[in-house]
Amino acid sequence: MTFQSAMTTSIHNSRLRLLNALRSNAKPVMTFLGLPLFRMAQIVAQTGVDGIIIDCEHGHISDDAMHSATAAIAALGVSPLVRIRMTHGDLIKRALDAGAHGIVVPQVNTAEEARAVVSDAKFPPQGRRGQGSAFPAIAHGIDIPTYMKTANETLITCLQIETKTGVDNIDEICAVPGVDMIFIGPNDLALSLLGYVPARGDEPEFVEAIERIVAAGRTHKKWISRLSNDGASCKEHLKVFDTVAMSYDIRAIKNWYTAELRAARS
Repeated sequence: MTFQSAMTTSIHNSRLRLLNALRSNAKPVMTFLGLPLFRMAQIVAQTGVDGIIIDCEHGHISDDAMHSATAAIAALGVSPLVRIRMTHGDLIKRALDAGAHGIVVPQVNTAEEARAVVSDAKFPPQGRRGQGSAFPAIAHGIDIPTYMKTANETLITCLQIETKTGVDNIDEICAVPGVDMIFIGPNDLALSLLGYVPARGDEPEFVEAIERIVAAGRTHKKWISRLSNDGASCKEHLKVFDTVAMSYDIRAIKNWYTAELRAARS
C-alpha cells in the first residue's frame, strides 16, 4: 500500500515545528525529557529546541505526566514526540491521543514490526487507529474534523534501530510505507554489537552498522536521526543526519551542577 505520509504530504500546519523544519532541511534539534514535571516541560520547550521526545521508555514518565508534558510543549510552539515503551498498539494510541506530533518506537527489529507500528499509528484505511480523543486537535492547533483528515499525513512515525537484528533488516524496515524517520540508539546498538557501552565510536562493526542504517534511510528517502551527547557532537552529527536529539534533561541538570561545583571548589 502506498499513501501520503509526513515525508510526502503537501499539507502545512505552522504548529508542527519539527515536521516543518525537517521538510525544509533546516536540521532541527530535539532533546529528551525524562522527568515527569509540567514545569520542566515548559522550561525545556523555551530553550530553542524544535522537538522534545517525552521518554516513556526509560524516563520517569507516567501516562498522566505524558499528557501534561505533551500539552505544555505544544502550547509553546515546540513539537512533542513520545517515545513509548514498546511496539504496542495501546501505547501508540495513548501517545497520539494525547496530542503528540509523532511517536518514537524503540527496539524495532523487523519489517513486520514496522508495518504493525504504522498500522497502529494511522487511521483507516491506512491503519487501525481508533478515534475518540479531543486532545490531539488542541495540540495541533486545529479542529477535530481537520485533525482527522490530516493526521495520517502529518504525524511523524519514527522507529529506533538499536540491535544487530535491526541493522541486519534495516533495508526491509526502511522500505515500509509510512515509516518517516529512523532513529539510531547508539548505546543499545553498542551493547548489541560490541557487548559494552559507550562505544568509542571507531569500532569497525559499530561504524559499519551506522553507515548501513544511514545508507538504507537515504535509499528509501527516510529521515535519519540519532542521539548526540552535547552541542559539539550535535554539530558534527548534523553534517550527516537530518535531526538529532541533544542530550537529556536529567543529564543536563546533573552535568551543570557537577561542572559548577567543580568550579566553586577549585
